Order: sequence, then C-alpha cells, then structure tokens
Amino acid sequence: MKLTEVLRHTISERYAVGSFSPRYQKMIRPILEAAQENRSPAIVQISSKELTRYGIVPKEFAREYFMQKEALGITVPVTLHLDHTYDFQVIRQAVEAGFESVMIDASAKPFEENVAITRRVVEYAHERGVNVEAELGKIGANDQIETDVDDQELYTVPEEAVEFVERTGVDALAVSVGTAHGVYTVRQPCVQYALIREIKKQIPAYLVLHGGSGVPAEMVIRSYEIEGGGISKVNIATDLELAFLEAIGAAQRGTDAWCSGLEEAVLEKGRKGVRDMVTDKMIHYLHSNQKAF
Repeated sequence: MKLTEVLRHTISERYAVGSFSPRYQKMIRPILEAAQENRSPAIVQISSKELTRYGIVPKEFAREYFMQKEALGITVPVTLHLDHTYDFQVIRQAVEAGFESVMIDASAKPFEENVAITRRVVEYAHERGVNVEAELGKIGANDQIETDVDDQELYTVPEEAVEFVERTGVDALAVSVGTAHGVYTVRQPCVQYALIREIKKQIPAYLVLHGGSGVPAEMVIRSYEIEGGGISKVNIATDLELAFLEAIGAAQRGTDAWCSGLEEAVLEKGRKGVRDMVTDKMIHYLHSNQKAF
C-alpha cells in the first residue's frame, strides 16, 4: 500500500497518521497490533542513520515487517517507509527490499541542489510505484539518532515549497515549522500553525511533521485540524524507544542484535510498552483510531 493511500483521508477527516520508528525489529509487531486493534492506519519506518546505529539492513527490516503483517492478518491501511536518507544507494536497496515509500533528505543542500537530488529520486521511485517524501527548510535536532542535522532550524518558506513540489513531483513534504527530532529538554516546541496553513493551501503534497516525540498533544491536534488542511503524517521515534526501554528496565539503548537476544518474557514486556504507547498516540494524539477506511 502506498503512502498516499494511507494518508488519503487525513485532510477531509481531520486526523494524522503516525509514522512509527520501532528501531528494533522485534518492535515492529506491536505497532501493527496496535493499528489493527484500534482500526487505525499506520506507517512503520526506519531512517538510514537508524539502520546503521542499530545494525540492520533494509532487506532484513522489510522481511520482518511483511512477515508480521501477514502473520497478524493486518487488514487496516499500513505501509513501510524509509525515513531520512541521504544516499541514493540506500534508497535503491530499500526499494528493492520492498519499502513502499522513501524519504530523500537533501535539505542541507542549496535549494537548486535539493531540487535536483530530489527529482532524481522521484523519477527512480515513481517508475517502481514507490512514493517519495522530501524535506524543505531545516528541522532541528535534540537527538541525532534519526538525522545528521544539528539543533539549528530554518523555517520552510511557502513560496519555495510551491516551486519545490512543482519541480520535483514529491508526494509528501517534511516542513520545518517549530519542532525538532528527539525529546525536548531545555528547548521546547513551538508549532507555527499559520505557516502550516499557508504552505498547505498552495501545494498538493501531504505535509509531514518530524520530531513528534514529546510535542504536547494539543499542538499536534491543532496542526492537523487546520481549516483547509494541515499536517497529515507525524513522525514518532524516540517516544517508542523510551517506552520499550522503560518497560524492560533497561538503562540505555542497545543494538538490534542485543534486542533479539533478550528472553521472550522480557521482549513481551517491551512489546506491551510499545503497543500501549502507540495506542495512546493513535487515540489521544493523532485521532487516527477508527479511521481505517
């Protein structure tokens, strides 16, 4: 199922779809379980930096996703997405492995270079039936597990967004509107709703809010309830890993191999922690429960 199909009702029904990063392959299952139990569309994703950090290759991640999807008999709209990626070869590997959408992040490049890089990925992916997300502006980071950027940010300019989408043909656009990757400590999110409204009313691409972990629910809800359309996809990664680690009593994150080596009883505690977190996000944060059209 394509990303655009999973997001297609978000604007008319005023909700957002969670794009959840399990980080550990054993945590893919509880995300899918929560989606099915809550009749919610959902996206399972992993970034290229997370693949490296946790010791996973795209083919393995895709195999686990599709195996769990079939084993659980998932009937709600779900899709497999490659998050922040900078290398065309990683995108190629993901597409060949079965990822149904990919994100090319050339936002650190000058505008023209971002356009050229993104257009190349769009041409490659669309030929293979794969959707593409890109980024314009600069989304800050409190934690660099997901992305290479630092804590600086540069808001997305609406006029540039219009030109960017027209010239690249991207299906979704990650916009910088006041959030940051990772959890919030000293710095706090400040979502720019007027900016979201201005961008969305001018472009057909779905808007994506990165850095969803730790953003107050009321901020996220306002971002997708904007009259005329707002955010459709919200990325959530750090919150899931923290829920998993807390559930199993682990003091720090490990690798995918470490997670796979845990005893089944411990894994089940972790899965419950992730499942409960995803359910809470779907019901109280995204309003995507019972939206599996």
